[in-house]
Amino acid sequence: MKKILFILMVIIVSLFFFSFRLTVLPGFNTKMTLAGLGIFIFSLNCITQRKVVFTNELFVASLIAMMFSFICFYSVTTNGTNDLFYSSYIVSMWVWLGGAYTVCYIMYRIHGYISVKLVMKYLIILCVLQCVIALLIDNFAFMRYFVDTYIYGEDSMSEENRLYGIGAYLDIAGTRFSAVLTMIVILLSYDEEIRRNKKYIMLYIIMFVFITVVGSMISRTTGVGAIVAFVYLIYATGVLSTTFKFTNLRLWSILIALTFLLVMICIYLYKNVPAAQGLFRFGFEGFINWLETGVWRTRSTDYLQNMWIFPTSLKTWIIGDGLLLNPSNPYKFYMGTDIGYLRFIFYCGLIGLSVFAIFFIYIAVAGYKRFTEDKHLFVILLILQAIIWVKVATDIFLVFALFMCIPMVQIHCRNTNKNFRKHQINNGIG
Repeated sequence: MKKILFILMVIIVSLFFFSFRLTVLPGFNTKMTLAGLGIFIFSLNCITQRKVVFTNELFVASLIAMMFSFICFYSVTTNGTNDLFYSSYIVSMWVWLGGAYTVCYIMYRIHGYISVKLVMKYLIILCVLQCVIALLIDNFAFMRYFVDTYIYGEDSMSEENRLYGIGAYLDIAGTRFSAVLTMIVILLSYDEEIRRNKKYIMLYIIMFVFITVVGSMISRTTGVGAIVAFVYLIYATGVLSTTFKFTNLRLWSILIALTFLLVMICIYLYKNVPAAQGLFRFGFEGFINWLETGVWRTRSTDYLQNMWIFPTSLKTWIIGDGLLLNPSNPYKFYMGTDIGYLRFIFYCGLIGLSVFAIFFIYIAVAGYKRFTEDKHLFVILLILQAIIWVKVATDIFLVFALFMCIPMVQIHCRNTNKNFRKHQINNGIG
């Protein structure tokens, strides 16, 4: 029974973290479905307990998100455009929160508790599973046919010459893999249960390398998370300090040995498996070009170098042009730039970009203060968000949303348990 519940929980987390639509049900969206269920559960808990539980962090974050939405709406209406994508960000925020509440609530009911570490472990397992699914889709025609036929939009990935999972593709996967890679390093650095067990250390290092390698074949943005995670591991384990501990020496010894072994396996596959060679060349294009030509370059970095296009008017700098996409060609970016910071400036100006940045700074600080044992996670996620915006205009709020819902779920579930026990005593039960 426990295994069945665990599998069910992984599926639910996947429906949230890598949401998708079904071709047979065009109106069905896993994220929206979980959000609707979350609103229902939240409302039912509030009615049962006769009070609304709403944390201060969520209230303030909602106000900032509402301010950002208003600025975007003002930019759109002032410029006379109809590009309302970020004008409804407050709605998007609460859709993610509704879905996150469902995930956290079910997780609590299955395990009897919920914590930052438990959520992180589920996300790590999920990302490993998505990488496995991506390899299966690439190697088995019936898997590819099933996913391409029934998962909306996945068939277009077949033409990209890259791996993809179920709802895990392009920068959507890359940003989320990046966040999860930092979580693995957090656990390796501070979780004593893992650090005391050599097998656990080896398992988490293997998962880290596996997600990095296969994740890069899905989206090269995964490499950003790997680099940030590696730099943090150096800091957290005190490699550059005089207080280097023996437990950290064991961690690094296992890390170096396993990484060397896994790299040798990758080199063997690259040289002897033609199908794998193309995937490796895509995922590690910069590194391979560096080895072959002495110059680190990729098609993505070449494109980004030509995308540093800045506004020419003061009005655009301040409030933006109200456009994310090119109005004459919705399949291209406005002003031909995909750089996140510039896309926000062109859309809602420095005012909008600043408020959006404050939004993420606030929720990171709120997480840092509330979850003191795991506080470094929120600092790393904030740094990761800042770096990702250099490459693409997407955010990782859904990651923060899971942790922001933990306090509310804990309060609701504990109050429900107390009320149930009180009911038993009043009725002479138990």
